Amino acid sequence: MNKIYTSRISYTLLCLMLCLLFQPAFAQKATTAATITKLDAYYQKALKDWDVPGMAIAIVKNDSVIFAKGYGVLNNKTGGQVDANTLFGIASNSKAYTSAALATLVDAGKIKWTDKVNKYLPYLKMYSPYVTENLTIEDLLSHRVGLKTFSGDLLWYNTTYSREDIIRRMQYLEPEYGFRDGYGYSNLMFITAGEVIEKVSGKTWENYIKETFFQPLGMNRSYTSVNDLKGVQNVASPHGFDKDEKPVATTLTAWDNWNPAAGIFTSVTQQAQWMRLHLNRGTYKGKKIFSENASRHMWQAHNPMPVSKGAEEYMPSTHFTAAGLGWFVSDYEGRKQVYHGGGHEGMNSRTVLVPEENLGIVILTNSMSSIMSPLANYTLDQFFGVQNGKDWSQVSLDMMAKAKKQQAEAQAKAPKEKKRKTKATMDLTAYTGTYYSELYGNATVTLKDGKLDLQLAPAPALSGTLNHWQHDIFDLDWKNDFALLTPTRVRFLIGEDGTISQMRLDANNPDFHFDELKFVRVK
Repeated sequence: MNKIYTSRISYTLLCLMLCLLFQPAFAQKATTAATITKLDAYYQKALKDWDVPGMAIAIVKNDSVIFAKGYGVLNNKTGGQVDANTLFGIASNSKAYTSAALATLVDAGKIKWTDKVNKYLPYLKMYSPYVTENLTIEDLLSHRVGLKTFSGDLLWYNTTYSREDIIRRMQYLEPEYGFRDGYGYSNLMFITAGEVIEKVSGKTWENYIKETFFQPLGMNRSYTSVNDLKGVQNVASPHGFDKDEKPVATTLTAWDNWNPAAGIFTSVTQQAQWMRLHLNRGTYKGKKIFSENASRHMWQAHNPMPVSKGAEEYMPSTHFTAAGLGWFVSDYEGRKQVYHGGGHEGMNSRTVLVPEENLGIVILTNSMSSIMSPLANYTLDQFFGVQNGKDWSQVSLDMMAKAKKQQAEAQAKAPKEKKRKTKATMDLTAYTGTYYSELYGNATVTLKDGKLDLQLAPAPALSGTLNHWQHDIFDLDWKNDFALLTPTRVRFLIGEDGTISQMRLDANNPDFHFDELKFVRVK
């Protein structure tokens, strides 16, 4: 009797234990499925709210791709459905590939993070001999060399300059702050890092990335140049904005000289494999590609960045932000996140990793909107179980609408610009000639059919007609309507002898510093 009773008790306890053991797994699957359904609906709504032509999103959790889907169209003129295999330019998300490539060379004992760059690139010169002699590989990857954000980017934009040409011209860039004493986002330093990889490995940056990462990760539809996309199907078209701020389809331009900073094209399905590699600290499907030590080193805070009052109000749970090596790091809702964004001409993207949650998110778009960060934040909130979290998409849209309204009100209150009846102070032939910038090279101004034409010699695609505005200032009507170009004026300066001696380009452009091109007339 006792024996039977004991057995029944044991059997009951065993069943209870099994239920307790497996219930979390069942509950977790149900919770994840519900979360994905909620996120899918949120993404679809956000696509319409932000008026984004197309985007694709993938989520990695616990070394599995649990979600990968495309939304919208490849091109808002010609259509075509975006899916999880659609190719986008990931732009500066490429920087993590360059850093990881250097990590593999560190693991192999071929370089050290603290090596001086001029050990490998003796032609390198910076704004001071001290910086030239002490610039390290770590400095290249952490935005602390002393240059302001985007300084010198006109050297790669549509130019025929090689990477070595760009590096040789960096000596003419003026610092914004002390060496290792601040933050200034630098594409040029990653171009330089790409040249270090080529020097040490004996392979082009492009081939090294393909052999070291694309092949072992099965990323067979990932590319390192716009030129590689010829004949490839399912490629998203970039979109800029028209005068009414509506998306308008444009075409991709090949800028191979910037590839180590921003040249990769891939899909969310393929980028998900890249996230798996990093979340597994350099190991993919049992194969070690870079070491755990290298992973930790890339994700350290190498260059602290300020958190503004506005940023605190927008995201109260973030207390620190810093540049790692090819990544940024910060805290969010009590967890460390490792992330980077990307901005191609007509495509924006974001990759976010949360190591302690084994969670990764990639969002690729064919738009120049800022939809990626709100969607990433909302996705994190859902996986973190944040109670009463923000509707990040709507919050961001409201902030932009408020800023736009304030700008419109300020413009309405500003004095109306009267139509000018002035004419150029000199005959148009007086402005013609060749102008030289130590940093950039030549620019020519010629007279054609009664109009002045400007041509930037290093960039054949950058030219336009000058229409007189007032005095010795002309509006530049760019020949090519590139998405990253903004209204620009050309200002001519008169020398002591009363003739035109210099030329400046003035533009309120968030991506390019035209004021760095100090042109002096040479003939």
